Amino acid sequence: MPIAFSYIDYGLLGALLLVTLYQCYFYLRYLTAVSRWQRKQKCKQPIADENLPKVSVIVCARNEQKNVQDYLHSLLNQDYPCYEVIVVNDGSEDDTQIVLERYAQQTKRLYHTFVPHGARVISSKKLALTIGVKAANYDYLLLTDADCRPQSRNWIREMMQGFADERTELVLGYGAYFEKSSWLNSLICYDTLFIGLQYLGMAAAGHPYMGVGRNLAYKKETFFRNNGFRGMLQEKAGDDDLFVNKVANRQNTAIVCSHDSITWSVPNTTWKEWLCQKRRHLSVSHNYKFISKLRLGMEPLTRGLFYGFIIAACVWGSSWTILFACLIAWLRLIMQLCVLNISAYRLGGRLFGIEIVAYDIILPLISFWILFTQRFRKGPIYW
Repeated sequence: MPIAFSYIDYGLLGALLLVTLYQCYFYLRYLTAVSRWQRKQKCKQPIADENLPKVSVIVCARNEQKNVQDYLHSLLNQDYPCYEVIVVNDGSEDDTQIVLERYAQQTKRLYHTFVPHGARVISSKKLALTIGVKAANYDYLLLTDADCRPQSRNWIREMMQGFADERTELVLGYGAYFEKSSWLNSLICYDTLFIGLQYLGMAAAGHPYMGVGRNLAYKKETFFRNNGFRGMLQEKAGDDDLFVNKVANRQNTAIVCSHDSITWSVPNTTWKEWLCQKRRHLSVSHNYKFISKLRLGMEPLTRGLFYGFIIAACVWGSSWTILFACLIAWLRLIMQLCVLNISAYRLGGRLFGIEIVAYDIILPLISFWILFTQRFRKGPIYW
């Protein structure tokens, strides 16, 4: 008996196939960049020790006494020929300063300074970073946060391999979160993995649009030539992604995503904290270049249409249309599981199962809700 399709069936399946093809293109074009990059590096010779540049590692700390105690030693004990660590105390009200002074007595590698109390600026972190950059003795800057721990003692060495091409001015790294046994942590790890693969993949494809301050490197000369954070000082956040969006291009940006180049950060433990962090990050996205916003908008748009057409096929389609729609949905899910878990495995992070279907639906809705309510929200957004 021949299969009979109505015009509605053809329309639903055609539209579903189109958005699915774009989803496949997006995943295979961008989210597989980590695997491709790691394969290419096997054929390249690393920069010899005598050619490695001198590096200033810059950390901004506000009320980070415990994290400085726990993680600063991992920065001060890197296996690297010549580097310094600069910690800028951004108006801490705890004992961060005391801990820094104690470390400074133990090593000459650490230099600490501070943001003057009462500084009237919208974003004190941008001021803190600017102070750190001006205090840097070396021409290459590597940024991370006080709550970050490098994967290994080779972190600086790995990140500096990104400057092998003399045209490179910025190097984007990956910053993961420590894993905990909770649903919120699993959601955070998935969100971090997806965003990380997205910005690394787009940069590898010649479309850099952001980086994360947990693991980001650029030249000191690049910072000053582009007038630092000028043009974004009206925003309370964006010291990392807005700067990259402003400065990065196809020729001057590289990525590094080896296992030893990763940093691990302390994750939020409550929904309120995570939503506040998410709101802070999304609050500056309207300042991205138009082409960046266009590329970023296509994936969640086609993702939403994908689920919309699946539902429509199940409601208005014939039994054969429902069967084909379910088959397409399963094939996309298999592709997601393969692409995301292979990349997560290569980065040493959490692996995911069928729960990604829930994350795939929930996260865009949360982002949309934050962006929609942000325009009606008043008050400070703290870094």
